[in-house]
Amino acid sequence: MTVTGALVLLAVALVGVAGLYGIAFAARLGGTRANLYPFLSGHSPAEHAVSRYHVRWYTVSMIYLVFDMEMVFMYPWTLVVAEKGTSAVVEMFVFLAILFAGVVYAWREGALRWA
Repeated sequence: MTVTGALVLLAVALVGVAGLYGIAFAARLGGTRANLYPFLSGHSPAEHAVSRYHVRWYTVSMIYLVFDMEMVFMYPWTLVVAEKGTSAVVEMFVFLAILFAGVVYAWREGALRWA
């Protein structure tokens, strides 16, 4: 591809994007009072958007991240477990045991209790 062809392709892409934005701008509905607020179906928010969260939410998010990372490690593991054999299975059970110990600790400390 030549430089001229690349510039023509870039120009066509930019005109296409600008055209789509123009069509969306022309086809949009007028803003009503209910559409001005981004959530709660147009009701006034009860608190400020930058208000503080309860510390319990941080614990819940950390528990979520732990299990999210578990899945990140388990997907590739499923592809190589047949090649590696028993050592891969043992390593995964050790990993799961560490995660389970963390869940038991969080449970014991009351991180999973809402009342």
